[in-house]
Amino acid sequence: MTVIEKDTVARVHYTGTLPESGEVFDSSEGRDPLAFLVGHKQMIPGFEEELMGAKTGERRTFILEPERAYGPKIPEAIQQIPVSMFGDITPEIGMTLMSDVGPFRIASVDGELITADFNHKLAGETLQFSVEVIEVREATKEEVAHGHAHGPGGVEH
Repeated sequence: MTVIEKDTVARVHYTGTLPESGEVFDSSEGRDPLAFLVGHKQMIPGFEEELMGAKTGERRTFILEPERAYGPKIPEAIQQIPVSMFGDITPEIGMTLMSDVGPFRIASVDGELITADFNHKLAGETLQFSVEVIEVREATKEEVAHGHAHGPGGVEH
């Protein structure tokens, strides 16, 4: 039986929660299982590490500290931007927008200054995952070359 290791394709159902509040931040419930090519930096590091050696049908629950998930919040990634830079957009707290350097969230609106947070929304958070392994298989040479899983739950070319 194949186990989750580098260059395998894993298909999993998962639920991610914030352990302090129990809030679900992501889940595959009601959707197809998530498929990913193991060992190719498609997943946050701790997620893959905790699933290494798992077999089809196995369930695992684990907690990831920020360093093994989306990293700590970086203070320099929070910046003040003049509202005039937003053109026709009226920034509102919680809004997610795209910039040349990636997505950011509006953290506050203070008159003519907007506070933009370029950190991932889960940076600095401890995360809990409950995962059920649906399938594990050897990756094809093409998947390894492309760096992602193909087929159900993966990339369709």
